[in-house]
Amino acid sequence: MVRNKKGFSVMELLISVAVISVISALVVPTFLQSKIAANEALAIRAVGNVVASQISYSMTMGSGSYTTDLKALQKAGLNEDLVGSGISGGYVFSISGSNSEFNVQARPLVFGSTGTRSFYSDQTGIIRYTETDGMATSSSLALNQNEKTD
Repeated sequence: MVRNKKGFSVMELLISVAVISVISALVVPTFLQSKIAANEALAIRAVGNVVASQISYSMTMGSGSYTTDLKALQKAGLNEDLVGSGISGGYVFSISGSNSEFNVQARPLVFGSTGTRSFYSDQTGIIRYTETDGMATSSSLALNQNEKTD
């Protein structure tokens, strides 16, 4: 009897699926952590850029006052287009305050998936963070600091 072998046997297919599953289980979490780290690095840089933009705005266009509108910074050419829209790199950005002070927030769009830290800064330029699913504040840890400051 002559067997005409075409294709794969069920056992070969099961082994292939098992190998792909094991590789995926090892690679996907590392990829997700890398994506979160990249999003957080972008958020930190963007918060610093918003602070610098606010200072430039205050000195050039605001007559010593800050703005509470990301779009105003974008229109003035002082801020990145993506951050001006309020959402960038898995983070939601916002500004609040008054003419004499401001704070900028960057929160993950989906906590735990697009980021695990929220960021905060104000006119002092110190970037602070929290690792909880909430807003960072002026009393949160500063970057590169291990304990809260009062």
